[in-house]
Amino acid sequence: MQQESKRQKQISGLLNEELTGIFQRLGLNMYAGGMISISSVKITPDLLEARIYLSLFQIKDTGSVMKKVEDRSWEIKKELAAAVKHQLRRIPELRYYLDDTLDNVFKMEELFKKINEEKKP
Repeated sequence: MQQESKRQKQISGLLNEELTGIFQRLGLNMYAGGMISISSVKITPDLLEARIYLSLFQIKDTGSVMKKVEDRSWEIKKELAAAVKHQLRRIPELRYYLDDTLDNVFKMEELFKKINEEKKP
């Protein structure tokens, strides 16, 4: 994987900050008693596509959350365009992905607990 340029990092940071605020304003940060947060934003080297990784906390139906975000993506992009129009010439295409790193961490911890329990005499 290619190293991110300084500009990519700047834009990723800017988009992450703005999108977090937009998600809060649009009420997209809470869903069915759980929380949705933006764990990271990665921008392609040509700056034309932003990959937004969403972290879901205490949400069982991840599919419906992703659909809800996709359904409102035009609204999110419109808000983003208004917020960053002076910093960016072109608003990148927004793509949403599920960040399941936390889930994997919990699964690993459970596995280690289980292994340790089985080792005990």
